[in-house]
Amino acid sequence: MSSTSQKHRNFVSEPMGEKPVTDLAGIGEVLGKRLADANYDKAYVVLGQFLLFKKDEELFFEWIREKCGANSKQARDCYQCINEWCNSFL
Repeated sequence: MSSTSQKHRNFVSEPMGEKPVTDLAGIGEVLGKRLADANYDKAYVVLGQFLLFKKDEELFFEWIREKCGANSKQARDCYQCINEWCNSFL
């Protein structure tokens, strides 16, 4: 895997709890607001969607692009962050 951001490392280093969606790698304030406006305000809600897609990268990319306008890098960063968190905690 390529090098990860500090935000990614922070997220995957501990349980998710009530973290806001903006704690996910690739999701800043603008995308976070769009997700929150669509009722995806917590990281665990995005995790739920990720799991509904059975961790499928392509389906997740499509969904997050459609839901909040994420570009390819943002979608990839978010996917990798959630996927690595799942590998550590599920």
